[in-house]
Amino acid sequence: MSQQFTNIVDDLQWRGALSDATPGAEDLLINDKITCYNGFDPTSDTLHIGNLLPLMCLSRLQRYGHTPIAILGGGTGMIGDPSGRTDERTLLSIEDIDANGEKIRVQLEQFLDFDAKSNPAQLINNADWLRSINYLDFLRDIGKSFTVNTMIRRDSVRTRMEREGEGISYTEFSYALLQAYDFLMLYEREGCNFQSGGTDQWGNILDGVDLIRRKHGPDKNGLPRAHGIVFPLITDSKGDKLGKSIGGAPALDSNKFSPYRLYQFFFNTDDADVIRYIKLFTWLEPEEVGTLEEAVRENPDRREAQQTLAEQITQIVHGQSGLEQARRVTRAFFRGEFDTLSASELDDLFEGSASIQVEKCDIDNRALSFEELAVATSLAQSFGDARRTVQQGGMYLNSGRVDDPAREITPEDLLHGNLIILRRGRREHRLVRVL
Repeated sequence: MSQQFTNIVDDLQWRGALSDATPGAEDLLINDKITCYNGFDPTSDTLHIGNLLPLMCLSRLQRYGHTPIAILGGGTGMIGDPSGRTDERTLLSIEDIDANGEKIRVQLEQFLDFDAKSNPAQLINNADWLRSINYLDFLRDIGKSFTVNTMIRRDSVRTRMEREGEGISYTEFSYALLQAYDFLMLYEREGCNFQSGGTDQWGNILDGVDLIRRKHGPDKNGLPRAHGIVFPLITDSKGDKLGKSIGGAPALDSNKFSPYRLYQFFFNTDDADVIRYIKLFTWLEPEEVGTLEEAVRENPDRREAQQTLAEQITQIVHGQSGLEQARRVTRAFFRGEFDTLSASELDDLFEGSASIQVEKCDIDNRALSFEELAVATSLAQSFGDARRTVQQGGMYLNSGRVDDPAREITPEDLLHGNLIILRRGRREHRLVRVL
């Protein structure tokens, strides 16, 4: 629980994390203990930073004494949610979806406490009820509660229907019914009375709320039995989704997107976005955030807020060991201490950087000089440029300064037997792979 806020509604609102809520939802969150679920798509084997806000909000709910449920869409994942998509999903096998779900569980454990004494988090797979469903029973008991008129007015459906030559399959069109049915099942089985999600899920959440009303009516006080809350879809100050600059949302799996890369991704946040991200994605309190906000105004070049954001998120997602790894790789990079890093860390460090490949025999035969490599990698424009920069003390091979531009490259220069790092000044680097 927050040291400054007495209830989660004030906390979420201060953070800008609460976009909308059904009537009465906020009162229940303040005055009662609720059970809330959020769905996670297992059509990939990893969560990504687009899931970060829902995960943090579930975690906040748990800290305030509420019970969070993470739903793995082992059933709905076989269909695919059309929300936010312009094309049809590729359908996966049951085996692939189940395997993905196992990997996602490990990531969820970084955010949710499944062993808490009073309000342990739960992980439930909607395949438990969806894969054995009787189609005729479903149409009779659930389908009659939905009108096609309402469903086709949804943005996710209408956009697809208006795309010439595209359309939407009946499979994805039916997704909203399955999500509403999930809410009904969780209400009946687990007493789950809240569903959360991004603003693109608002219509689907309301469908579930309405389905529970139709099946069970109001509670003993005449109030709704079920509620929904939604979080904003996060974009940067330019209106772009998180991750667009690097070609997609970074994964929360360290094997796909390392702690170092996650750290650097958030360290590179613009000043215009950093305080908003700190509020949304970290546990920092208003007083701490206020101090960082002042630092952004007074000393933006120090990037104190960006460093805090990067450290906080890396620790939340990858734990203390992941944060220490990110710090170590970052420190080695800025100090030029490349010989302290593993081969995988070097690959990660220079992913996307300019590189060339050379033959191992050229190294063994001492057929390459430093200046030749510098020119071949475009680190120097010419041999003369390479020599002048060496004379000025601005060229480095791995972790050491180069004194002689004509020095031979030898097998002893190879890091991990197949890598060479060239550096000019503090910022220009080239990677050489030896085959």
